[in-house]
Amino acid sequence: MTSGALVRHVARRAVLILPLLLALAGCGKVNEIPQLDEAVKAAWRQVLNQYQRRSDLVPNLVETVRGYAKQEQDTLKAVVEARAKATQMQMPPDLLSNPDAFKRFQENQAALTSSLSRLLAVSENYPDLKSNQNFLALQSQLEGTENRISVARRDYIEAVQAYNTELKTFPGVIWASTLYKSNKPMETFTVAEDVTKPPQVKF
Repeated sequence: MTSGALVRHVARRAVLILPLLLALAGCGKVNEIPQLDEAVKAAWRQVLNQYQRRSDLVPNLVETVRGYAKQEQDTLKAVVEARAKATQMQMPPDLLSNPDAFKRFQENQAALTSSLSRLLAVSENYPDLKSNQNFLALQSQLEGTENRISVARRDYIEAVQAYNTELKTFPGVIWASTLYKSNKPMETFTVAEDVTKPPQVKF
């Protein structure tokens, strides 16, 4: 066999073997993208659950503060408006892969976090409010919820990181360009750390 014929023979074999090697490399990984996709969605549901839990606490908290600090109308109004904006936002089906919509969601939740921080700071000026059992219970529930929000956000960030990495690396990038063309990278939380810190609750 001449050297030219040998080269052609090897080239033909390589063309036949390469797809087999790719298939073997991806064996057991073809379902990785949908599995990671489901993990992200499950983590996101937990984020939404915790934000809803916080939102449900706000009306009682506002009314309790109003009973002792009626002059703090601007602060109370800011909390009510921030809650309304956060809960009434229309979330499109593609929220997790829609940078603009996800940014609006973040900003609305951050605004509620900030307004709640100001409301709790106001309570420091009212000793009777600070000693009210209902207020103390609400504070405690809010603190627990903010901690759960932090955990849920962390889990979501980790799930998105794993998912987005799979879309960009081998062999996931092959499946993403063939079997899962509709799968897009997902957005994650990027707001400033000082905005995401939970309101400080002092007893």
